Amino acid sequence: MLVLKFGGTSVGSPQAIRSLVSIVQDAEHSGRVRLVVVSAFSKVTDTLIDMAKKAEAGDRTFTTMVAALKARHLDTVAELIPPQDQQSVQLYVDEQCAHLEHILNGVAAIGELSLKTLDLVMSFGERLSAFIIAQVFSSSGQKAEYLDARQVVRTDDQFGSARFLPEETYPRIQGYLASHEALQIATGFIGSTADGKTTTLGRGGSDLSSAIFGAAIGAEEIEIWTDVDGILTSDPKLVPNAFRIESISYQEAMELSHFGAKVLHPPTVRPALEKGIPIRIRNTFNPSCRGTLIANQVPPSTYPVRGISSMRDIALIRIQGSGMVGVAGFSSRLFGCLARKKINVILITQASSEYSICFAVLPKDALQAAAAIKEEFEAEIAHGAIDAPVIEKDLSIVAVVGERMKSTPGIAGKVFHALGRNGINIVAIAQGSSELNISAVISRLDEGKALNAIHDAFFLAGLRTVNLFLVGTGLIGGTLLQQIATQQEVLADEHKIRINLIGVANSKKMRFDLQGIDPAKVQELLEQGEPMNLDEFINRMKHLNLPNSAFCDCTAADQVPERYLEILQSAIPVVTPNKRANSGALAYYHALTGYSRERGIPYLYETTVCAGLPVISTI
Repeated sequence: MLVLKFGGTSVGSPQAIRSLVSIVQDAEHSGRVRLVVVSAFSKVTDTLIDMAKKAEAGDRTFTTMVAALKARHLDTVAELIPPQDQQSVQLYVDEQCAHLEHILNGVAAIGELSLKTLDLVMSFGERLSAFIIAQVFSSSGQKAEYLDARQVVRTDDQFGSARFLPEETYPRIQGYLASHEALQIATGFIGSTADGKTTTLGRGGSDLSSAIFGAAIGAEEIEIWTDVDGILTSDPKLVPNAFRIESISYQEAMELSHFGAKVLHPPTVRPALEKGIPIRIRNTFNPSCRGTLIANQVPPSTYPVRGISSMRDIALIRIQGSGMVGVAGFSSRLFGCLARKKINVILITQASSEYSICFAVLPKDALQAAAAIKEEFEAEIAHGAIDAPVIEKDLSIVAVVGERMKSTPGIAGKVFHALGRNGINIVAIAQGSSELNISAVISRLDEGKALNAIHDAFFLAGLRTVNLFLVGTGLIGGTLLQQIATQQEVLADEHKIRINLIGVANSKKMRFDLQGIDPAKVQELLEQGEPMNLDEFINRMKHLNLPNSAFCDCTAADQVPERYLEILQSAIPVVTPNKRANSGALAYYHALTGYSRERGIPYLYETTVCAGLPVISTI
């Protein structure tokens, strides 16, 4: 038996719902699907929360929002269900929206919105969605029933993020399904307390619902249908070369999800993990793709790491002082005072000297965390035994995850080499003894650059991409472009390099394209470019902050070499046949070569024979 779950985007439009029905009824799933869990229509939960907050504030525009919500669901009914079958569904939508408005009127009257009431308001999204979709199945000739999960999923009364109670929930689900043989279309995200109060399961609640149902019936597999092809090696919005992972262990999936991979929320898969039930992530809009399988036992990865993830905005708090060295119980006091303030610690690192310890928290918790530490260690700080906590903001965590790392030497070195080669400073490092995860704290501005640099290092089979910015397209530059255009295969096969021309300029025009500029068409493309401005060209190159960037000056001008040091200081190597910098002021030459040598950022120059031999070997 299978349990299928469809998220908000997968039920976000009539066409998406048609795809859902087609998937459930196709040959692959025919006769195997016992239960389908659905989310609210796309964005409906956010709209319901907004309505509730407006009602609390006395803003009566929530009535208009309820009317729009009702119209959206009725329009879906009209498009998907034959006229002769619409009446009962329309009546249900009318009744639910009237009930919703009644609740919101009550909130507006007292000017107060409790978590219990908010849970009830949010539940309308799934209840409307699941009822309509059940009727769509019925009108297509398939026997299907609407299942309000509040009938079977029992939770505690922690409104807003209730904990489901397996010992009560599983028997109720099993008993219900034993007497209901039809395909069940169940509401995700919601449950109820023992006295019938509506609760929600928190972030990723619909995924948790599918895991609960799957665990209760001993499903052979749980399929979570969303709008991506599965779990990717990294965030495709930041790493264009990211690709789908065919299979991944639960532990690896949890590590990636913790650090920002949004396909799955770790706690939601626990019921399936405990029962050993595989979960497969699939794409509603590309059903032919097999997606990503998450299971206890999966084939070893062909790469030393499984994926790279990141957490975009974190704050780092550092404490140091001789009063920490050899003092038993210090860490217990530190993290105990944070726990009492309900502050979640994301990452911890401590030197073996015990002189300092630092940890990462969300920026919104940083000041409260520092205050809690000052209160707990007031005496030690007053006597100078330890320093007051220092907060560093605007940071990100980049995490490299994979079970094969424990058996593959040199992974950490490869990670740090990729970061160092691209001028990315590491603020803190953490790695557990399981060797499943290596995490590095870096500047938030370097997040995309770091992800791409590490991804290229591990997943491009030794092929390194050089993101090239070229100024000068005359005889030297033009010949270089011609060589790049004709020698890409040779460069890849013999030198393991792929040159990606990102920016190019001559004396009149410049052009940028993150997807790459065809070196064979530069002259005609430049004619459609924008006016050349050297300041703008360099600033844009720096702002893009791409990994493995290189600046090539093929001009004979004086003003370009004057900017070499600035470019090197941005961790971008400089390659040039321009003799001006090396034949000018000796102090400037020493500054260039000294900075290059000290920071390990290449400054490479090569003369040209009769002004006709370009510098491709130096690049």
